[in-house]
Amino acid sequence: MTNHEQYYVPAQSKWPIIATLGLLITFYGLGSWLNDLKAGRDESSGPLIFFVGALFVAYMLFGWFGNVVKESRTGLYSPQMDRSFRWGMTWFIFSEVMFFTAFFGALFYIRYWAGPWLGGEGDKGIANMLWPGFEYTWPMLDTPDPKQFPAPSGVISAWGLPLINTILLVTSSFTLTFAHHALRKDKRGPLKLWLALTVLLGAAFLVLQIEEYIHAYTELGLTLGSGIYGATFFMLTGFHGAHVTIGALILTVMLVRVLRGHFTGEQHFGFEAAAWYWHFVDVVWLMLFVFVYVL
Repeated sequence: MTNHEQYYVPAQSKWPIIATLGLLITFYGLGSWLNDLKAGRDESSGPLIFFVGALFVAYMLFGWFGNVVKESRTGLYSPQMDRSFRWGMTWFIFSEVMFFTAFFGALFYIRYWAGPWLGGEGDKGIANMLWPGFEYTWPMLDTPDPKQFPAPSGVISAWGLPLINTILLVTSSFTLTFAHHALRKDKRGPLKLWLALTVLLGAAFLVLQIEEYIHAYTELGLTLGSGIYGATFFMLTGFHGAHVTIGALILTVMLVRVLRGHFTGEQHFGFEAAAWYWHFVDVVWLMLFVFVYVL
């Protein structure tokens, strides 16, 4: 249909191919970085490739979402487009749920099946022949092969920085909800205040997580290479930290748009999508706090 009141069909765009190339470069760089692939060099080029890809992705996001904002502000979108955006965001969050489900599944498999089998328990106890004498415990402060995977000297206590971060993220969910209610009622002052506070709480979370990582690496010997416990710990908390970073950036963009007078009480799906994402990140952290730090 040519009438945009029924459905708006945008013009041809360069952004999908840029997104594809950016993601390809980013994940190739990340894989090279994590596996320390040097390709004949003294140091891995993975970090450089990763950051080049990340710049491509950032450029794509800035340009593509900028186009979407302009189209929305000029009234090109219809209720049907709004429903399309909502379904798109719903499926995106579902894909994120499956992403973290895979990591939690790996954690549970290691803790309750593979680890005990290596220790000689259960029907698969013959696996104990790989490392005779190995006794399984969790957290694994004694790895089967300490020469290749040195065990950490300790683990992060749940009742220090992780508890503070839990309080920060839970509080940020409330402040974001207050901001959303203020937006629905077109109260711009409280909206700006609560949204700015949410961004600050997210930034504080990231600062404390960086401090936690420094403590783990420098004082506890808990690294990505310190056995399966270190690998699962940093993969789960690290990817969650990346999601918090993305969420905080999204909320910062929402704050800038609010300060520029964007959104109304009736039309604000961009803000609402950002809120959905942030609440999802908060729920994932609560699961991390329980299953990674406490249990």
